[in-house]
Amino acid sequence: MASSHSSSPVPRPSSGGRDGIYHKERDPSPPRYRHIRSLPDVCPKEPTGEGQGLCNGPSVVAEHDRWTVYSSKVNLPAALNDPRLAKRESDFFTKTWGLDFTETEVMPSFCLPNITKEHFEPYLQEMTQRERIHERCKTICPNKDDVDAVSSITTNHDKSRAELEQVPKIFMKPDFALEDPATFNMVLPWSHFNNAGGKSSRDVASSKLLQEKLSHYLDVVEVSIARQISLRSEAFFHAMSSQHELQDQLQETQHAVAVLRGRTAAMDRVMCQGPLQALRTALTRNNCVKLHNKLKLMAAVHQTQPTVQLLLSTSEFVGALELIATTKEVLQQELQGIHSFRHLGSQLCELEKLIDKMMVEDFSMYAHSDLNRSLRDEPQVLEKERLESLVFGLLRQRKLDFLDIYSDEMIIAAKAIVSQCVADSIVQIEEIDVEVVVKLADQMRLMTFPQWFELLKNVFESFLFFLQRIKGEAELAYLTHEGLFISDALNEAQQQQQQEQKQQRVVPAAQDQSSAAGFRSQQGRVETASSDSGATEMSASREQSFVPGEIMMPTDFELNLVINNLQELMYTASDISHDRCVKVLTARAKDGSLERLTSAEFVCLSQAVEGFVRDTEEVCGRRSVSLRGALQSQANRFVHRFHEERKTKLSLLLDNERWKQAEVPAEFQDLVNSIANGRISLPERKIPGPDDRKPTEFLLVNGQKYAVVGTVLLLIRIFLEYCQCVNDIPSISTDMLTRLADLLKHFNSRSCQLVLGAGALQIVGLKTITTRNLALASRCLQLVVHYIPIIRAHFETKLQPKQFSVLRHFDHITKDYNDHIAEISAKLVAIMDSLFEKVLSKYEVKAPMPSACFRNICKQMAKMHEAIYELLPEEQTQMLFLRINASFKMHLKRQLARLGVINDGGPQHGLVVVDVAFYTENVQGLKSLERLDLNMVEVWEHKR
Repeated sequence: MASSHSSSPVPRPSSGGRDGIYHKERDPSPPRYRHIRSLPDVCPKEPTGEGQGLCNGPSVVAEHDRWTVYSSKVNLPAALNDPRLAKRESDFFTKTWGLDFTETEVMPSFCLPNITKEHFEPYLQEMTQRERIHERCKTICPNKDDVDAVSSITTNHDKSRAELEQVPKIFMKPDFALEDPATFNMVLPWSHFNNAGGKSSRDVASSKLLQEKLSHYLDVVEVSIARQISLRSEAFFHAMSSQHELQDQLQETQHAVAVLRGRTAAMDRVMCQGPLQALRTALTRNNCVKLHNKLKLMAAVHQTQPTVQLLLSTSEFVGALELIATTKEVLQQELQGIHSFRHLGSQLCELEKLIDKMMVEDFSMYAHSDLNRSLRDEPQVLEKERLESLVFGLLRQRKLDFLDIYSDEMIIAAKAIVSQCVADSIVQIEEIDVEVVVKLADQMRLMTFPQWFELLKNVFESFLFFLQRIKGEAELAYLTHEGLFISDALNEAQQQQQQEQKQQRVVPAAQDQSSAAGFRSQQGRVETASSDSGATEMSASREQSFVPGEIMMPTDFELNLVINNLQELMYTASDISHDRCVKVLTARAKDGSLERLTSAEFVCLSQAVEGFVRDTEEVCGRRSVSLRGALQSQANRFVHRFHEERKTKLSLLLDNERWKQAEVPAEFQDLVNSIANGRISLPERKIPGPDDRKPTEFLLVNGQKYAVVGTVLLLIRIFLEYCQCVNDIPSISTDMLTRLADLLKHFNSRSCQLVLGAGALQIVGLKTITTRNLALASRCLQLVVHYIPIIRAHFETKLQPKQFSVLRHFDHITKDYNDHIAEISAKLVAIMDSLFEKVLSKYEVKAPMPSACFRNICKQMAKMHEAIYELLPEEQTQMLFLRINASFKMHLKRQLARLGVINDGGPQHGLVVVDVAFYTENVQGLKSLERLDLNMVEVWEHKR
């Protein structure tokens, strides 16, 4: 092939070369730049050591008139073909030394060394750099004559097209592949050769001709490819030069942009940012000053209502009215249009109407405002002095039914707590439209469980604050009714009468000053003035009402009645709180949503309820049963739903179980290990991540291997879920035990129907119930039997002694499982028993030995052993084969008796001995049965 077999240029040292490498002579004149021209010839010209030596070499592609030494290049097929011979030789050397040369064996010479590739490594390393220089010279070598090159290109293009048309079209197809038999036969028509053994001269000639033809096609294609590459070289070099220019331009542009950005940033930093920041700071400061003054005024006005209530609690009605008037004036002048104070004016008007109310109405107002205020932000007892004075006055007037008023307000407040908690939760949930769903119960049912559970915890927390507040006020009322401070308060009022009257005159004068200046003062001044005014009015009113003869304290009976009423108030508060929580619970459970909770969710609910019950019992000193009873009712429904879900899940798993050995993931092995360590509960959830541990074939339980199906692995997790529920909710232990016993019974009965009853053939689509299926089912049942005592012991710790009778369910379940395992073993024996009966009924004592009957039996025994020995433990396998062997001996004994073969040492006896020995050898040759005592002597009927 012309293009591929051309010789490499020989490097020749020149005067300007280095290391003996040829370098092209340079023209001393100034360099001239010219366009890169295409190289139509793929073969480089050989260097001659002169300036234009690289351009004067011949081209194997273009036509040349002058012959040079380079024109002597021929391809290998042309050298190997001798047209003068009628018969083409099979080897190149037969041309000179004759046809018999190929048959002569030439011994290798011991004098010649064994040449390997390593001998050429130094030469190759030395010539690598020279070869690269030579290849680079070939790339940049110009044509001898542009005009001749153009005409040569045109001529060569036409010639190339004509040559390519000689190549068959099949080689040009995109899907050409010699792997295709049709393509292979078209390229290599083997039908032309003689298919009979040997090589004829005609076949050899045909193969040589075919090889030459294919070599010619290859040469044509390679020359055409080389020509196309040379035609496009100019465009490639032009693109490369353009790419370099474009990169230079991009670098200049990038530098210019960077400079422009730097200048712009400097101008912004120096000329713009400073002045703008100064303007913004000045404007912000003015706004902050205005806002601060307005907030101080609003803060002062915000304290008006508590201050008025404080004055009214001490019967300072005049001071309260003056403060209300001043507040209205400020609201109309300086705080007009404030949205947060839009209701304050109307509230002040209502306070004006409440000034002339009686003491009982004042207490009712206090109770209402105290029980409906924020449960978290304010102190436990609001306005302690006011409450003391009100309780003291009510006791003096023998208004002993004031606790009934408080109790009525307490019921209303309890309802409001639930409504407020629901409203606060609904505000954060965009999916619920309060305009469409109006009722609180409907709104709660639309929440998700996490949202509703958060609401329930807020309700519990609010009621705890609610009960703690009531308890604090009840304790204060108890101390008040004992009269611990009565005499001291009256004496102090008499001693400070003159000083307080002076303060009474000073405070209104301070309040009549400019309203704006007064309300811009600090908050402490407003509270101080209000407290002083309240003290003055309280002293004056007490002085006017102090008549020693009219002081009538309650009797001991009345005081004891108050004590009992206070205790009953706490009990009532606890019952009300529990009843309202029951409403929240039942409203959610109305559509059955609590029954559909997961075990973890119901456990969280149960723990929250139990915690709330304990806290309320600690606060109120009484255990309310309403909420606990509602939880127990929901627990019963949850247990029913919990059990039904897992029973349905287990049924679906069994109905889709194909009773094949499953791999044991690492998480299930960890679960079993935790049970072995005494932890009868579900493990904590692990963070998802890569786990390098691979599944295993067997489940290791206390060092013993169990081959299991996937359903049994999930069954272990299911009964651990039952145990976990009992750990979290001890009150449902009895019910959960009964349901777990039902689940285990269901697994036993259903697996019996599918395997022993062959129900899996119709449900799952198994073709048959194999001995491996039976052995695997037996092993799964044995695993469950292993865990039944562990489950029993766990439930025993959760039950009361009087409830231990329910543990008998586990004894019944264990018996059922063991009976099922025994039935599977009997089924395996029955399978072989029927085989023995069928095969041995055709047994005849005649040569050759061992007989086909015994061979078949041994084969079936080996299949049985292969199916079960990896699944069952060694001792179980031995016991099973002992039973199978007993069945075999029984059927063989019957057949020998039927044939009349006895132990008499005769020929038939000898033949049977050979078969029995063959059987014994095969059975004892099975794994784990080497020491099995088959006792085959029992098959003989002894000679009578």
